[in-house]
Amino acid sequence: MPRAVWLLLPGVFVNAVSSFTFVFVFVYLTGPRGLSVSEAGLITGIGGIGLVAGNFTGGGFGDRFGHRRVLLVASALAGGALVLLPALPTAVLYAALPPAQYAIGSIRSANAALVAVIVPEGVRRQAFAVVRCVSNGGFTLGAPLGALIATGFSYDWLFVCDGVGILVFALWTARVVPARGAANTPTAAPDGGRGRGVWGELRTRPAVLVMLVAVLVVDVIYRQQYTTFPVYLAAHGLSTAAYGLIIALNGAVILVLELPAAVALRTRPPLRVIGVGLLLVGAGYGALLLGPGIAAAVAMMLLLSLGEILYKTTATAYVADQAPAHAIGLFQSLYAGVSASGVVLGGPLGGALYAAAPGLLWPLCAALAAGAGGAVLWMSARVARGPGEPRPAGEALAAREPEPGLAPGPAEDPARHDPRPAHETGSRPRAVAG
Repeated sequence: MPRAVWLLLPGVFVNAVSSFTFVFVFVYLTGPRGLSVSEAGLITGIGGIGLVAGNFTGGGFGDRFGHRRVLLVASALAGGALVLLPALPTAVLYAALPPAQYAIGSIRSANAALVAVIVPEGVRRQAFAVVRCVSNGGFTLGAPLGALIATGFSYDWLFVCDGVGILVFALWTARVVPARGAANTPTAAPDGGRGRGVWGELRTRPAVLVMLVAVLVVDVIYRQQYTTFPVYLAAHGLSTAAYGLIIALNGAVILVLELPAAVALRTRPPLRVIGVGLLLVGAGYGALLLGPGIAAAVAMMLLLSLGEILYKTTATAYVADQAPAHAIGLFQSLYAGVSASGVVLGGPLGGALYAAAPGLLWPLCAALAAGAGGAVLWMSARVARGPGEPRPAGEALAAREPEPGLAPGPAEDPARHDPRPAHETGSRPRAVAG
């Protein structure tokens, strides 16, 4: 991978370690701030909408203004807002928290776009796997650290530390990613900047569209582990401590297996890997049909974790590889948005169904995820039989001048300009030295 990706990792880790406010924000609002459960739910719900909106738009802004620049601006806004949040009157939180969440969402998609433009095709799966691994490691440490800060000092310090962590991430990114190059230079659309528009681009890439819809459906299902799943466990006599250990299992499996899986599967057709991952998510919720015991819950989390390992990293890289040169950030925003939509939709939809028909929730989750995975596998087979998804004329990936301080990409190879997977073209991806 390019040297800049390795240099970005310390900043990603610090940002992830300090990103613990989302775990405690509801407790903060109903505790020190004295809000009712309904008021806290309203504020966090509006903030969740801002978070998803930021995911949907941050990468697109990067296409227009430069991904490095957008990442730095969003980080400065989000970090500053979180540092000041404890000093704001409670009534102002309704207006302040959603923009802060919007900026945080923009950071996620802008960072994904930044990695996508500085990493050449053929190694993006490994790059995103490394970034996700470092980020998950930071989150694993961040949750207990946040609990210590909240109990040993105050909840206000959670927001201050989170904001400082984001600002450190911004300063580190500004230092290690050069101000010149593709990461900071807007990319003009063809035809005088008019382009096709997002729908026009997706129509020429039906496999990407099918995958995005499938991920949207599965993310709503995936997020049930944080909403209805703990309620289900409590209703069947399992404690909060048991739920915490089961959730910790998810992080442990991902930390141990995600990088080896990314390397082992790097030459496999991406849609096939994504489809199998979605099926495993469905199988995880299907495991809950075996009964409400701890064994079924552990099996559910193991299958869910394996599915996440297969589909999340691969889908992020696939979207980057399929994006037109002028809209890499826009495509990353589309994926980031649909892959975070469950934050807003998962709780209300799952909660309503669980309240009305608790016995129906897990079969429906399993069936919907199986349908989503099947749709992606069907599209994978269709792409394998056909000529592949054509890129618009004039938008084949062209070699970009290496950025200052970045390792150059692989030498030009005609196979790199063919958007089809390696198994269709008869070529194999070029090995890139780490």
